[in-house]
Amino acid sequence: MSDVIQLLPDHVANQIAAGEVVQRPASVVKELMENAIDAEAKTIKLILKDAGKTLIQVIDDGNGMSPTDARLSFERHATSKIRSADDLFQLHTKGFRGEALASIAAIAHVELKTKQANDEVGTALVIEGSAVSSQEVVVTPKGTSVSVKNLFFNIPARRNFLKSNTVELRHIIDEFHRVAMAHPDLSFSMYNNGSETFNLPMSNYRQRIVNIFGSKTNEKLVPVAEETEVVNISGFVGKPEFAKKTRGEQYFFVNHRFIKSPYLNHAIAAAFDGLLKQGTHPSYFLYLEVDPQTIDINIHPTKTEIKFDDEHTIYALLRSAVKHSLGQFNIAPILDFEQDENLQTPYHLKNKPANTPNIEVDRDYNPFRQDSGLKAKHQRERFTKQPAQQWESLYVGLESKSSKSLDNFSEVHFESDNEAASIFDDSQETQNKQATYQLHNKYIVSPIKSGMLVIDQHRAHQRILYEEYLKNITIKDAVTQQLLFPLTMHYSKQEIGMISELREDLEAAGFIFDTLEDETVAVSGVPVGVSESEVSIILEALLRDVENDVPDTHFSAVDLLAKSIAKSLAIKTGQTLLKDEQEHLVNKLFACKEPNITPSNKPTFITMSVDELDKKFI
Repeated sequence: MSDVIQLLPDHVANQIAAGEVVQRPASVVKELMENAIDAEAKTIKLILKDAGKTLIQVIDDGNGMSPTDARLSFERHATSKIRSADDLFQLHTKGFRGEALASIAAIAHVELKTKQANDEVGTALVIEGSAVSSQEVVVTPKGTSVSVKNLFFNIPARRNFLKSNTVELRHIIDEFHRVAMAHPDLSFSMYNNGSETFNLPMSNYRQRIVNIFGSKTNEKLVPVAEETEVVNISGFVGKPEFAKKTRGEQYFFVNHRFIKSPYLNHAIAAAFDGLLKQGTHPSYFLYLEVDPQTIDINIHPTKTEIKFDDEHTIYALLRSAVKHSLGQFNIAPILDFEQDENLQTPYHLKNKPANTPNIEVDRDYNPFRQDSGLKAKHQRERFTKQPAQQWESLYVGLESKSSKSLDNFSEVHFESDNEAASIFDDSQETQNKQATYQLHNKYIVSPIKSGMLVIDQHRAHQRILYEEYLKNITIKDAVTQQLLFPLTMHYSKQEIGMISELREDLEAAGFIFDTLEDETVAVSGVPVGVSESEVSIILEALLRDVENDVPDTHFSAVDLLAKSIAKSLAIKTGQTLLKDEQEHLVNKLFACKEPNITPSNKPTFITMSVDELDKKFI
């Protein structure tokens, strides 16, 4: 049998490596921005077109590269960060694998311009699919500019798997946030399709968070600080009353590198135990500094997961630090047996005797006593009263009408609706009337001819509301109820942008916006049936769906909006329903076009036949 194992060509190996490193445009943004940071840049600019599908350009004012380094940087396993395997446990830089630029060049058109500070001219390099097209001498400012065009041009299958521009841009913004928050001492800016999205000047950690998530974030932050021999913890956590139903604003940074750690996230949740509403998650921006020798970063291609030598100690310290901060700033309930300073006597009044108030009181005054004296006369003039013996005079002039009322009682007429004759006889109507029962405030059980019907009340109501709102939005026939006072809410700039894109559909659903700019949303009208407290819930759910890849190219904004509103307003599990409400829900469900499934394709009810029930008793 002939040999079947062979070495892969370099361009094929690079494409396979690119599948691990470059998953979407956001992966390219992360790698290029981290390279700019490693080059000691102070100002980093990110330029995008079509959410990175057409162009991703990162410009920095870092150290730059020599012509030889510029050419070698696109080779696999070429890096300036490490020299031996031991260096993997002494890392102080972002990149070290030497695969990022080689992987990017294998699946895109790359143009590189770079110049060192002491050189008069720089180097321009053009690479297409791992093949170097040209290398020239150019005039360029100090630093490096990398342009990545037509991502996945030679792998159309990978390009087809990319989401819509809105979703891909959201992923890029997430990566931009992670890099920018890890380095507040650097200046970052971002441009998408010619418009400025972010302009973050050099600042501190708190100001960087406020610049990214909006000015209202400042009042939500509680500082956390703890220094130990194992780890130094700093950063901020959000106040419990501002907790959200999403996990969006949760960031861990270890040695200025963003990481994901469910284990450490559990420590934060434990610190907030008893302070959050059910189903909400706290916000946190925490920076951990540890000895590089005690962590292993090289366990995941994207380097977002790391291993700690002593996770249990870090868990305990992190939980304790957060809990201490919540108690220190009076966020968590505490036991305090000390006296309140506001209730203590001021120092300069400590030895001063208290003044007894002088009030003249006539202790012999009696308003019911009849005196002939001047004082009593004066008092009678002020307080005129009838003697107690003349109480019968209060009823003089009143005629008793009780007898007259009793005589006329027979003439009283009552209004009532005319009883309509039933088209069914009583026996048939009683036989057709089906009873419903609510089980554990979650399911509605109803008998049917073949057996039993079990309906999930939450999912059933979702289907009913979804079809109603989808119809209203499509035909633009929604009814709006005006609010007495406009409802003002605050969001970040990118969230305002997403709401602006959906504004037309939201208005078709019944919302009226007075203000939609900067970081403020003012709503003066809402759809009928939606309360003021539910408006923010609907908008947050809508933004969460946009962020979580729901509005793919196969989904319309109208469909997404109807789903989000229905999910937010549907009857919740645990809510008690009256008999009439149960029957109304069942009737409305089976009047829908597709009563079997929810808008997210989950079953709304199940049926159990009599035969299935009989088998349970065998």
